[in-house]
Amino acid sequence: MQKVLVITYYWPPAGGPGVQRWLKFTKYLPEFGFQPIVYVPENPSYPIVDANLAGEVPEGIQILKQPIREPYGWASLLSKRKTKNISSGIIQEKNPSFLEKVLLWIRGNFFIPDARKSWVKPSIHYLAKVIADEGIQTIITTGPPHSLHLIGLGLKKKYSLQWIADFRDPWTSIGYHKNLRLSKSSQKKHRQLEAEVLTSADKIVVTSTLTKQEFEFITDKPIKVITNGYDDALKPMPLDSGFTISHMGSLLTGRNPVEFWKVIQELVQENEAFKNAVQVQLAGVVGEEVLQTIAECGLESYVKPLGYLSHDEVLQVQQKSQILLLLEIDSEETKGIIPGKLFEYLNARRPILAIGPDGWEAGELVAQTQSGSVCVQNDSTCLKTVLLDWFESYQNGQLNCNSMGVEQFHRKALTESLAKFI
Repeated sequence: MQKVLVITYYWPPAGGPGVQRWLKFTKYLPEFGFQPIVYVPENPSYPIVDANLAGEVPEGIQILKQPIREPYGWASLLSKRKTKNISSGIIQEKNPSFLEKVLLWIRGNFFIPDARKSWVKPSIHYLAKVIADEGIQTIITTGPPHSLHLIGLGLKKKYSLQWIADFRDPWTSIGYHKNLRLSKSSQKKHRQLEAEVLTSADKIVVTSTLTKQEFEFITDKPIKVITNGYDDALKPMPLDSGFTISHMGSLLTGRNPVEFWKVIQELVQENEAFKNAVQVQLAGVVGEEVLQTIAECGLESYVKPLGYLSHDEVLQVQQKSQILLLLEIDSEETKGIIPGKLFEYLNARRPILAIGPDGWEAGELVAQTQSGSVCVQNDSTCLKTVLLDWFESYQNGQLNCNSMGVEQFHRKALTESLAKFI
């Protein structure tokens, strides 16, 4: 089999959606003639850990590790919680403290493209011997963190090999980029590095059509859309007895569904049966502004924060929930971001309530697969109508999801598409 070197930061025991993509690609690549060799940091600073994922690492896969120096260790001496939040991409948008402003300014202007930049040069040096010894002809870098693409860039300059850059998220157009307090020179540096990566890589993989269109303005290199997906075969599971509406993943200030909370408040006040049955479940980090809005609407007793759940626990909650909630802010910057959770939602075969901007690619996938209903961010009439219709179906024991075409998003099918692109 042809050997492929995969350079990634997130790998078990890292938790969260970032680890799933290449964990699953490496699982299926051997079936299509490729032997992955995975290169990861030896001592990473993962903001989320899921020990259960270690059991999903493909048996016999070669994993190479080298130490990494990250700034989050010394930064945590100032504030462990704030440092962990910034490391996770959780940025306080409203009324940040002076310390948060300082940490963000340092992160944005001293660590370009990101805080893992110190791993670039040592990795290029270490991997040079690996490439020669293993006879590797193809390398794949995946970001964020986008500093890993600079490892690919350095290796491409040194050796005659094929380099594929995989962008799980955009680079300079990602939503939190504007919150990093970048100087004009730092903004320019980011754009220069992004352009150099996109024009130097032999091929580019992205997770959405809109990201592909964005990158096509920068490069003429081949770009392939390979979305995230699902992998787990689910066993039949009884549904929750209550009218549960579940959201998986962080729900931060920038994605606070204010109109949704107001509609839930109205329905609780107007409909006694709804009031007695509804429960909104939030799995993951919940922002302070979200909690404040919930309190202002008097919904504390109707909202259940689940905290961080392991991947196995997430799958169970999704499958048992009456409704799955998918959210995005009403912004041009987010239209091309398809949350990885969507594909596991599809696999759960429960109705999806997608609330986001008009033209949102994730919402379009929900509509195309007939997996639920899509409402524009501030359309309270749409939200109320959908929830009342689905609540009536729930009362009659007929709240079902008859989706179509979901199989195209299975990880094996996506890996086949990747293998053909390689």
